[in-house]
Amino acid sequence: MKTLIVITGPTGVGKTAAAIAVAQRLDCEIVNADSRQVYRDIPIGTAAPTASELAQVPHHLVGFKSLDEPYSASQFEHDVLELLPQLWQRSDHAVMCGGSMMYVDAVCNGIDDLPDIAPHLREAVLEQYRLQGLESVLADLERLDPDYYKQVDKKNPRRVIHAVEICRQAGVPYSSLRKGEKKKRPFHIVKLALNTERPALFDRINRRVDAMMEAGLLDEARRVYPLRHLNALNTVGYKELFAYFDGLMPLDVARERIKKNTRVYAKKQLTWLARDPDVTWCRPGELLDILNDEFLDSKRDWN
Repeated sequence: MKTLIVITGPTGVGKTAAAIAVAQRLDCEIVNADSRQVYRDIPIGTAAPTASELAQVPHHLVGFKSLDEPYSASQFEHDVLELLPQLWQRSDHAVMCGGSMMYVDAVCNGIDDLPDIAPHLREAVLEQYRLQGLESVLADLERLDPDYYKQVDKKNPRRVIHAVEICRQAGVPYSSLRKGEKKKRPFHIVKLALNTERPALFDRINRRVDAMMEAGLLDEARRVYPLRHLNALNTVGYKELFAYFDGLMPLDVARERIKKNTRVYAKKQLTWLARDPDVTWCRPGELLDILNDEFLDSKRDWN
């Protein structure tokens, strides 16, 4: 039976290297599950697989979207389910690697069927956000869907904007369309989450930010600065450097802010994963030791 091995965990923990090692062991290919690595032109800030890493194992859904192309968890679910049958033709396994938890859940559990957003409506909500700020969009969400307003992360513009788009497109509250029913998949799923001691993880994050800066993150952010209004760039690393370009903070403060916000994001990822009963936790260096036939047989879950 075909098996999708999911390798997830907090940012900076070493997922890419682990996924390559597993894919080489099982002679299979890798599907990206990072919502920012799907975009071209920002490989440094998204820690996308390098040319050397891409040469070691075939990767899919990396750098295939332009920054101005909208992309969502539901589109990702569709793309992965279309891709996997092609990968199954050459191997009984495939590896899906990434820390975008909504993307991982979309493939593992399915996502609610939601309407596609008309381009003019999407642009209207984004324009409202740009000109009037998040509070204006939140006020609309409270009016259109008070139930979801109570539970949404009110500091996450992407989720607030998405909910308002759905409400306006569907003409009904977003919460009324969220069924949360787990969908059956015609393949086994083995979900592995990498983690290490918190001080070690935070040290890895801090050192990775320094490495990104040395690799040219500042120039990369400057190149895409004219596109700063796009949702693809509403993410840690670019937001702080855009603030530096705007004269709102010195560069050394922006660098430290990137480290801090990345650490905060890692903690949110760990909190999300802690609620998932299907996850098997392991250290990055232990992954190949436990990934044997006996372990896979014990963990395969027929959805």
